[in-house]
Amino acid sequence: MARRTSLGDADCAIAQALDVVGDWWTLLIVRDTARGVHRFDELQRELGLSRKVLTERLRLLVEAEVLTRVPYQDRPVRHEYRLTPRGRALLPVLVALQDWGDAWVLGDGGTTATAAEASAEAHRVHALLGTRVPELRLTDHEGTPRDPVGAGTPCTVLYCFPGAYARADAYPPGWSDIPGARGCTLESCTFRDRHTEFAAAGATVHGVSTQRADEQRAFAEKEGLGFPLLSDADLELITALRLPTFRAAGVSRLKRLTLVVDRERVVRHVQYPVTDIAGSVAAALDEVRRLSSPEARLSASQDRPE
Repeated sequence: MARRTSLGDADCAIAQALDVVGDWWTLLIVRDTARGVHRFDELQRELGLSRKVLTERLRLLVEAEVLTRVPYQDRPVRHEYRLTPRGRALLPVLVALQDWGDAWVLGDGGTTATAAEASAEAHRVHALLGTRVPELRLTDHEGTPRDPVGAGTPCTVLYCFPGAYARADAYPPGWSDIPGARGCTLESCTFRDRHTEFAAAGATVHGVSTQRADEQRAFAEKEGLGFPLLSDADLELITALRLPTFRAAGVSRLKRLTLVVDRERVVRHVQYPVTDIAGSVAAALDEVRRLSSPEARLSASQDRPE
């Protein structure tokens, strides 16, 4: 494909970047590989474009070192496409585009940490029901890489929150004026107070925000949480699940939502928007108990392919 930039754009980073990822399909391919869709046929099915167009776009992304080809089958040799470090560096671009679309195309342009129940944004989040959470590694508040889906338990509760800090003066300016932003401490402490009930029901609890791990550690220690907080500062979980965000103090922040994920990494319960914090924690616990019941386990084993 011929380059689209002019000689006068040689020093313009925006123009040069658009030469690589300025095509409609190219960014959607990056979006879907970030979501865990890696194989040619899967990408074609998700995107609905011709094999010829997909082949060309994948070739360009590999040449630009945004994607790399990784063999997954020997006979015949077949490859899947994975994001390189250069490709993962595009995740903030995708999140910024999504945030802009939610705010200015689907919304009224206001800064908010929540959404209306009937909004397109809420519909997108609820469409996660029945989908799988791809394997990722997020840094916990102790600095250890950790899968957001807990191992060895029937299900995992992932509650996503905008931000919680050990000191009141650490919150961004105007935080309390952003609809839906307040309540992060209450939410984490409510999960803390009912953590033994979640554990007894066979659930792992993980809190997720885009804060740095050291900020999360200070908060977790102050409140004595007893379960991990995970940092999605690199926006990998957000991009993988297309989770809604807003910006405050120049940082992308997760909007408050809760997912219950089973041991097969399938999302079984979605709460968004979360307007009643205590009620949302109770609803998550009810769902965990339902999924952990002998009847639910038997049904899951019968549905599992041989």
